[in-house]
Amino acid sequence: MIKTFKKTILLALAIIAFTANFTLAQTTAPDRIKAPDWTIEEWVVGPPTSLEKLRGKVIVIDFFQLWCPGCNSFSIPLMEHWEKKYAKQKAAGKIAFVSIHTVFEGHSYQNNKKLREFVKKKNMHHPVGVDARKEGARIPITMDRYNTYGTPEMAVIDKNGYIRFQKFGGFKPHPVEKLIEALIAEDVSS
Repeated sequence: MIKTFKKTILLALAIIAFTANFTLAQTTAPDRIKAPDWTIEEWVVGPPTSLEKLRGKVIVIDFFQLWCPGCNSFSIPLMEHWEKKYAKQKAAGKIAFVSIHTVFEGHSYQNNKKLREFVKKKNMHHPVGVDARKEGARIPITMDRYNTYGTPEMAVIDKNGYIRFQKFGGFKPHPVEKLIEALIAEDVSS
């Protein structure tokens, strides 16, 4: 009984240590990392867009999969909330929202037809693109470029094209909202 208890405690401590290191490593991105552009196979919502087309705006990216529980319970509802919260800034051309379907598993199930049905059901109106994959690759191109850990993962890019926040999994939205508001208020440097 005592040996089992000790093993359980050691396992719990190992999980806590791993989680703490993982969370610290992925909380915020350094201030001066240039955001790589995305490579999209197909835009299922909205016209094609790119970082260059969105330069001068704060960009919020949601890397998601349609079957991802965290995406369905956290990042997709958060994007919807932020689109409503920042509707005036979006209308003024100060912020843009982009979702990128980064399928790294279940490729045959998470196809573009199911994605179109999914975004319609979820009432997603911002640009939604399918991350392209090289022939035979498991990890999509943009997911690899952003060095994401999986889904959901969100990134905030400033008006000059630098990643200012990137986080895998859930997080407290309020501090990120403060960052978004500060970035909206910043001037674009030349």
